Amino acid sequence: MMIPDNVFEEVLAPATHRPTHTHLPIPTVTPDIPKVYHQYSTDVGHKTLWVVCVLMGISSLAFYAMAMRVPVQKRLFHIITAFITTTAFLSYYAMATGSGVDFHTTVIKESKLHVITEVVKRQVFWARYVDWSLTTPLLLLDLSLLAGLNGASILVLMFSDIVMILTGLFAAFSHHEAQGWGWYAFACLAYLNIVYQLGYKGRYAVANKDNKTKAFFGAISLFTLLLWTIYPVVWGIADGSRMVNVDGEIIAYAVLDILAKPVFGFWLLLTHDSMSRTSPSIGGFWADGLSSEGTLRVSADL
Repeated sequence: MMIPDNVFEEVLAPATHRPTHTHLPIPTVTPDIPKVYHQYSTDVGHKTLWVVCVLMGISSLAFYAMAMRVPVQKRLFHIITAFITTTAFLSYYAMATGSGVDFHTTVIKESKLHVITEVVKRQVFWARYVDWSLTTPLLLLDLSLLAGLNGASILVLMFSDIVMILTGLFAAFSHHEAQGWGWYAFACLAYLNIVYQLGYKGRYAVANKDNKTKAFFGAISLFTLLLWTIYPVVWGIADGSRMVNVDGEIIAYAVLDILAKPVFGFWLLLTHDSMSRTSPSIGGFWADGLSSEGTLRVSADL
């Protein structure tokens, strides 16, 4: 919703009478009053946040239950995926209750004398960026482990993802449009590196695995990258150019988050469990903790 408003109100003070012999005109100065456009969510957006919050919570419980049904050696994907939706649940709870929301002012028009004439105060859901900075690396870790990507590529993938999210956050809170689009360009460059690491090196790494794993990785990684490509498009027409109102932004991100997290999670875990005979098991510290040879002993003489 966009509502124009004035940031200043002219207050006329009562005149005072003083004994004087001359009557000089009182100079009047009319300040430049910028127009302020307020953009915020309505009841539609608020209800959407609560619906997604509930879906993320239910999905988290389902993923934890699915983890309990398999041996601990095969729970890595379950735990990572449950952490993704749990973090998203907390993020949407924060946004639905107003804790993860702030208003940000952006200058949209200046005169030739650099006098601000129009600004926009738009709601920014900063909790969403906190969510993405935690969940997207975990999601990429799921895909990296599925493909068997090497450690160096995983590190580069994680760093590029964090850069993408942080530059997106900086873009959302930029005070001028040019600055915002500059940060947006950096985020897109980081995303291109993610596509390269996951799409090219990931497919190269999974080539050594069985046919089912190769086909599954190809499908779910393509699904993820296609979804992630839509995110910057939504940002560009919402926060960037403000062609879409805040409610439209909430609904668009809600659909993408549901597909990228719960739907992705159920697809990954159900397929992984069906391939449990060929999927790797993780032992050692993950399953058994420290061995008796590596545990710390406290002397009875102390």
